Amino acid sequence: MPRVTRGFKARRRRKKVLNLASGFIGGRNRLYRTATEAVDRALCYAYRDRRQKKRDFRKLWIVRIGAACHENGTTYSRMMGSLKKVNVELDRKVLANLAVLDPGAFSQVAKLAGVSN
Repeated sequence: MPRVTRGFKARRRRKKVLNLASGFIGGRNRLYRTATEAVDRALCYAYRDRRQKKRDFRKLWIVRIGAACHENGTTYSRMMGSLKKVNVELDRKVLANLAVLDPGAFSQVAKLAGVSN
């Protein structure tokens, strides 16, 4: 009985993995078994870090808003609390952009909230 090489289905499956592994270094982009392990790990990291990225950006925005608040003589928590009280619905992304790109507008928002000097 002749040996079965699985034909185009197996080749297509292996080719898919090796295409995903293009750009990896050494045997990780040439050897199927090594490439499979590397691709599986990479896909896990990609899934995890799509969620992690959202947390990282939120942290960055909070740091930027906090720094701008200190320049205006208040703290982050006081600023956010008073913005909620006066129903200013600017999210952290917008406030962080204002803090970096237009500090004058950020200080106007702080005055509107009633927390700056």
